[in-house]
Amino acid sequence: MDLVGLLTIFALAIFLGFEIITKVPPILHTPLMSGSNAISGITIIGALIAAGYQDTVWTAILGLLAVIFATINVVGGFLVTHRMLAMFRRKG
Repeated sequence: MDLVGLLTIFALAIFLGFEIITKVPPILHTPLMSGSNAISGITIIGALIAAGYQDTVWTAILGLLAVIFATINVVGGFLVTHRMLAMFRRKG
């Protein structure tokens, strides 16, 4: 695929993701976060494969950045989910 096609898919994914997320009711936010954390875990696997491919220096750098960002996303998502679930625990 050429760069224009890839950028078009990327832009459409941004708009689609925004539309889907804005339509989610607040009561479903915590289960949605847990599901997105699972998807981000799969993203880490893809990022590790991309980092290990090392066709050029750029693929290694971009793969490493993908691993770092996906890991930050997973850890942050679990921390937010943990804090949200803590709000519903009984104090005692």
